[in-house]
Amino acid sequence: MKRLLTFAFFIAISFQVSGETHDLLRRNLKNHIQYLSSDALQGRKTGTKGEKMAAEYLYDALEANGVIMLTDRNGQDFTIMSGNDSIHSRNIVGIIEGCDSLLRDEYIVVGAHFDHLGTHTLIVDGNPVMQIFAGADDNASGVAMLIELSRMVSENRFEFPRSIIFVGFGAKEHAMAGSWYFVNRAFQGIGNVKAMVNLDMLGRGNAANPFKLFSQVSMAELNPIKEEASKRPVSISPAVADATITPSDFLPFYEAKIPVFFFTTGKHREYHTIRDTPKLILYNNLVEESIYIFHFLEVMANKDVLFKAFNASFKEPKEPAISEDGVYSAAECDKRPQFFHSDEKHFLDSWVYKYLKYPKAAISKGIQGVVEVEFIIEKDGSVTNVRVVRGVDDLLDDEAVRVISVSPKWIPGRIGGNKVRTKITLPVLFILRKG
Repeated sequence: MKRLLTFAFFIAISFQVSGETHDLLRRNLKNHIQYLSSDALQGRKTGTKGEKMAAEYLYDALEANGVIMLTDRNGQDFTIMSGNDSIHSRNIVGIIEGCDSLLRDEYIVVGAHFDHLGTHTLIVDGNPVMQIFAGADDNASGVAMLIELSRMVSENRFEFPRSIIFVGFGAKEHAMAGSWYFVNRAFQGIGNVKAMVNLDMLGRGNAANPFKLFSQVSMAELNPIKEEASKRPVSISPAVADATITPSDFLPFYEAKIPVFFFTTGKHREYHTIRDTPKLILYNNLVEESIYIFHFLEVMANKDVLFKAFNASFKEPKEPAISEDGVYSAAECDKRPQFFHSDEKHFLDSWVYKYLKYPKAAISKGIQGVVEVEFIIEKDGSVTNVRVVRGVDDLLDDEAVRVISVSPKWIPGRIGGNKVRTKITLPVLFILRKG
């Protein structure tokens, strides 16, 4: 009987999603992006009125879609130290409870960051000219999709045995502070989070910037979900992302050993420029991506058991753990260590992935995955104690350690104005391209 009911529900939801006009979804996505990218929000820089307006807009939209809000309109607030300044930001959190009495206590988090770069003032002919970083793709597109996914899940809530948590993250541009705060401080049910879906820069999907999916879950567990989602009424399916994927709010979840699924269409020439505007968004493609991700969520929500083999897919650390004596985590620092006056994301982009050499033997054997590496930034900025804490294969593990071990000096972390030894853990991605 249960199988017959599930089949009946599947027919109903397939008909409803395929019959829903693309015009409605396209119109809603466009309206969200145009507001979030408007001059009124002044680029949504962390800690500004514009970022707060974006958070309030997301709160109102989720609540209107029938999401049970877990924060008030002011959000899940937190403070970041930037030099001697305190910057206040917030997360917006809501839930659509699952329909199964047993599985509703298991959560799938869907998240997108709503902050961006703010404004910049130039002097032209002696006069100040303000430039606004609209951030239409980065990441108004992800927030717009988050809102519409909440609507689609709400309208079909009886097809979701597990609960879906929708989160808008603040302060992504400040070392992903919002998602780190959610995982490590604010959300008490983090142990019941079975998966995290991250939405970041999804508005420029075309041949040059294909729709991509990154996950550290093995292909043996990922492919059945992708294949099942592709059987639903969808017209697009993501390619598996390669190692050039941009770090995003999935990282704190990854560090907490939670399976992550990062959907993106990736960087483009307008990335982090004032040219990232709504007129360049490819709305028809964004619609198709939204429908696919909805079905991807639906498949995960209905699995009897999620990612049983996930933890077993990584090897045990080969080296003893770093002594904690006199060593602080980056989150404990008043001022985090910096790589050339930037963050860990910049280190990965400008050093690790620039100089990483994919071992030929690993390519020939088809070995890929995510190597988690831990290291210490000493008080003099040097990198020491580099070790693998979760490995994939000796070939990949050794290369990840090699490239981090030869890093230039960092600017050390500080607590109370004093330099401290700081421990950092980062994922190094080795993903083979198809073809």
